[in-house]
Amino acid sequence: MHARQPHPPPRPVRAAVCATALLLTALGCAAERDPNVYTIMNSGTDEPYHSWDQEIMDACGVEAGVEVRQLSVPADQLVPKALRMASSDSLPDVISLDGSDLPQFAEAGGLVPLEELGLPTDDLTESALAFGSYEGVYYGAARAVNSIGLFYDADLLAAEGIEPPGTWEELRTAAASLTEGNRYGLAISALATEDGVYQFLPWLWSNGGDERELDSPASVEALQYVVSLVEEGSVSPSVVNWTQADANDQFIAGNAAMMVNGPWQMPVLREHPERTWAVAEIPVPEAGDTSVAPIGGEAYTVPVNAEDPGRERVAAELVACMTTPEAQLDWSTKGSNVPLDPGAAEQYRDEVPELAPFVDQVRTARSRTGNVGTEWNTYSQAIGTALQSALTGRASPQDAMERAQQQVETQLGGRS
Repeated sequence: MHARQPHPPPRPVRAAVCATALLLTALGCAAERDPNVYTIMNSGTDEPYHSWDQEIMDACGVEAGVEVRQLSVPADQLVPKALRMASSDSLPDVISLDGSDLPQFAEAGGLVPLEELGLPTDDLTESALAFGSYEGVYYGAARAVNSIGLFYDADLLAAEGIEPPGTWEELRTAAASLTEGNRYGLAISALATEDGVYQFLPWLWSNGGDERELDSPASVEALQYVVSLVEEGSVSPSVVNWTQADANDQFIAGNAAMMVNGPWQMPVLREHPERTWAVAEIPVPEAGDTSVAPIGGEAYTVPVNAEDPGRERVAAELVACMTTPEAQLDWSTKGSNVPLDPGAAEQYRDEVPELAPFVDQVRTARSRTGNVGTEWNTYSQAIGTALQSALTGRASPQDAMERAQQQVETQLGGRS
């Protein structure tokens, strides 16, 4: 789901175990490398992203006095390929890892803490530090991140005299009012995959729910809210089969007045200038609450190179160069992401005003793996199952979340 999307499909937790064995194998006997050539592995296979990546890599290579080569593979193949490369002692000098994949590599001991390589964390925002860290250690520097927000048909809402909703009740009322004929008030993704789980997290977290306590009253209430929108007819029951791209298609076709989605939909939205849209933060349970959404994106990491630690230092120079505030702003304006650097983020707000709400959304966003690390996929699968069960009427929200909690406890061998 990339062109630079925030969250590839969930991968089995057992990958962390494999990573441990394979990465540690690579630590002791790295293959001999060209001292003047450095490789950066990423998932930037699509154009123009691939060319944009190479431009910044070339510039940073000149600054570091080395040649930089880009190794791009599809997002869902990056981790498996990295593990294969580790087993053959051919890991790249830098790997751009999705935020949800970073913990398994860090836990395996395969990444170098960036502070040890001279990248300070003093000026990082809390979100930036949390996104690139595992168990309090900073391993990954992000060039830009993203999250999800509430897109709405600006002309339609204005014609109906409806203000962009900021609370759950306002969203419920607006969605009901905007539902007419073949048009639903709101489009979402509610798949059992990471697409649907990613979109459910703002309802869960903003309500004070916790993935580690899926059967808590706050967690159950979040699911009940989403179910109620479908039951009231404001959201199509087909959302259990929709990806985030499908929700975007429904919005573009005029079949939805609002949608929950991310800035990665911008290339498609811009192909339809007839659609007038704007973005707001995800509505919160009550006025004054904080909108907490998941933060997505990729972070540059430096794999351990026991044979030649000097390469780690140069690799870190490349990482630092590619994540300067200027580089963050450049990449974000090109790729519809959000800079993490506060100064760059404020400049981005001025340069890309239509996406400015994402600056605020990212500021309070959370990493999916922040609380549960490498066990995230277990929680994600349980949440996805609960979503499907409740939205299809196979279980009440209460029963669905209780079963989800039981599923997690069974798989992890005890309550987390």
